[in-house]
Amino acid sequence: MTDIESSLDLPPTLAVVKQSDGQPCIHLSGSWNLHSLAAVPDLQQKIRGNAVNKTMQWDMRSIDVLDSAAALLIWQAWGEQIPAPLQIKPEHRRLFDRWQAQSLPASEPAVSAFSLFFNSMQQLIFGFWGQLLDLLTLSGQLVVDLGYLLSHPRDIPKAEISITIYEAGVRALGITALVGFLIGIVLSYLSALQLKTFGAEFYIIDILGLSIIRELGPLLAAILVAGRSGSAITAQLGIMRVTEELDALSAMGISHSLRLILPKVTALTIVMPLLSAWTSASALVGGMFSAQNTLDISYQQFLGKLPDVVPLVNVFIGLGKSAVFGLMIALIACHFGFRIKPNTESLGSETTNSVVAAITVVIMIDAMFAILFMGVGMP
Repeated sequence: MTDIESSLDLPPTLAVVKQSDGQPCIHLSGSWNLHSLAAVPDLQQKIRGNAVNKTMQWDMRSIDVLDSAAALLIWQAWGEQIPAPLQIKPEHRRLFDRWQAQSLPASEPAVSAFSLFFNSMQQLIFGFWGQLLDLLTLSGQLVVDLGYLLSHPRDIPKAEISITIYEAGVRALGITALVGFLIGIVLSYLSALQLKTFGAEFYIIDILGLSIIRELGPLLAAILVAGRSGSAITAQLGIMRVTEELDALSAMGISHSLRLILPKVTALTIVMPLLSAWTSASALVGGMFSAQNTLDISYQQFLGKLPDVVPLVNVFIGLGKSAVFGLMIALIACHFGFRIKPNTESLGSETTNSVVAAITVVIMIDAMFAILFMGVGMP
């Protein structure tokens, strides 16, 4: 057996010795590896007991072998802090430097509740302002693209616009008709219960006509499109980010706004008034069905009086606000779609944020239209 092999077989030892100046020193020697430590189970307690004195000197130059397991054991016994008076071989010191770098940072001082509230409000305001600026930038880019297409009509993305019209409009006819029909039945039934009390059953045509054509029809269609098509647009752009398709389009010199954003904004602006009219018609059919069964108002009476109690300007108000709804839904969906990072967590969170923001903005715009056109179109 060689001298190197015999040194590797030496068990780990810990001894307290006195130096020439009379100061005690912890002297470690032998082979400090996982196999040798298993034979001395109380060694960690001895190290921890001697490490209580932070001024104690440590001499580890006589250690022949030191692996990561032994270094971790000594590091934990030291309280995850290297003692200042330490004599050790450079190759062994690198093990402790690694544990020192991976140690947890010191806990931050406690912050008052007011500071936490102020910081959260500050982040909320800055985040809202930043997203608003991004949305304005996106709108400005669309204006630039429209100016370019006016001078280059051959570059109009007709195929992309047509596909989006089909996906967001034609395929949404079923769900919007069903929801509109059911809402019409519910509104007519609840109104009939109150009108019977006052003997004013015939005024149900006024209530249904104004509320559905002017408010409920456009609002229901916008909410359904925001949840259905808005989320789909955001997820589509997010998937393109994850699969690096957006980077490929940039590498080929293809404009994102011209080929991805503009077709969706144009298609939803065209589709929303049509869906709004379709939803309003379905809701009126449901209202007529309920009125005929609860109040004995025939379909002929309903349709004959409806143009008299609902001026035509209400139809234009509903169609106009629907076009604005479609524009904002598409802009918000594209805005959050381009905010998605290349990971699945961001994809889910930004899609949710897109739907919530779109529905909130739709309701805010509807309230603004109600205030601005308060005295317009009333019989």
